[in-house]
Amino acid sequence: MPSKKSADRKTKGTKLEYTFKSDVLFKMLFREHQHLLKRLIAVLLEIPFESISQFYITNTEIPPEEIGKKFCRLDINMVVDDKRVNLEIQVEDEGNFPERALFHFARVYSASLPAGENYAELPRTIIISIIDFELWDCEEVHSEFQVLEVKRHTPLTDKCGLHFFELPKMPEVETINPGSEKDLWLALFNAETEEELEELSRNGGAVMGEAIQAYRGVTATEEFRNLEWLRAKTRRDESNALSNARKQERQQRDEHWQGVVAEKDTALANKDAENAELRTQLAELQSQLKK
Repeated sequence: MPSKKSADRKTKGTKLEYTFKSDVLFKMLFREHQHLLKRLIAVLLEIPFESISQFYITNTEIPPEEIGKKFCRLDINMVVDDKRVNLEIQVEDEGNFPERALFHFARVYSASLPAGENYAELPRTIIISIIDFELWDCEEVHSEFQVLEVKRHTPLTDKCGLHFFELPKMPEVETINPGSEKDLWLALFNAETEEELEELSRNGGAVMGEAIQAYRGVTATEEFRNLEWLRAKTRRDESNALSNARKQERQQRDEHWQGVVAEKDTALANKDAENAELRTQLAELQSQLKK
């Protein structure tokens, strides 16, 4: 259920043909401008940018054949110093997103341990999800989860972190605090009009200006437009597949209960027939006793 803030969000202006919520744009832009990605990760995780000594992407490729597959993920896997960080943007709420994020964490975490190594060598693994729907009944845009003891809140380990940034809870661009780089980045992901980009370019400083310039450069390329077309087609196929699956599930559920009702109706009809036969026999017996 969208919040009032989300429902009241202004959408007047010149709509962007492509927004920063596009996972193809997301992957291409940060693949080609990794210093911007490093800046974003530092801001979202509240790490001093200058303190990051090791930073690289481990899955830079965007194979067209992969984009053409249903339910393909265009996330970004990184090594940030001694941590494994996974960043993704998700537009559609397909249900069970927290469980999906936890499952994805488990895969990234377990894959970080080479065969034969000690469990103590497992790195801190962080999943960052920027999502265009609401998950939690709260006002906060950012929610961080760890594994904690339920009463004392003692961490089981410091190697697990899941961060969710809910874009519908963001305020209007013109009310963003220009001193908060985190809010500026999230507003950039949330922007839907040219006017919002212009506002961020004017008031967001050099980093926002560079990010918007990079956005315009990537979206003008033929590679991006071809991949975006393929991704949009795949998304439509995904939507149809999910819709058909739900329709089939409802149909199977309806058929099941129709079968249950039919069995009950048949059983009741048989009981009614047995009772009618007993009443007939009783009437005949009573008639004979009267003679």
